[in-house]
Amino acid sequence: MRRVLFVATVVCLAVSTAKAQDPVKVDPNNWKVEFENAQVRVLRVHIPPHGKLGMHEHPASVLVPLTDSRVKDSFPDGKTSERQFKAGQASWRDALKHANENLGDTPVESILVELKAKPAAAKDNAKKPGI
Repeated sequence: MRRVLFVATVVCLAVSTAKAQDPVKVDPNNWKVEFENAQVRVLRVHIPPHGKLGMHEHPASVLVPLTDSRVKDSFPDGKTSERQFKAGQASWRDALKHANENLGDTPVESILVELKAKPAAAKDNAKKPGI
């Protein structure tokens, strides 16, 4: 009986840890799902002035800042980096796990397009005129 209870506890912890890495679940007050389908999830993030977001992770994604901003990223290994963004300047990001801090005096607003799956084969689109 103890073994069953132990295994059940480990499974529950693993599931809750995996869910805790989703930014919307980690920090629902600052993240909002704007759109989602089988290929992408579009998130809106708001970080108040000097605000911090807890550790979370993203698959490969495209970031579109809506405001100029300066952000500090903290990674699980303890390393940090600072990045500056210009409103409207889209950038590609590989999958990553990090926490964020807004280093500015104004809110950070961004759209993040997370990729879920590879798109359909290009040959299907090649047959359609105008695409």
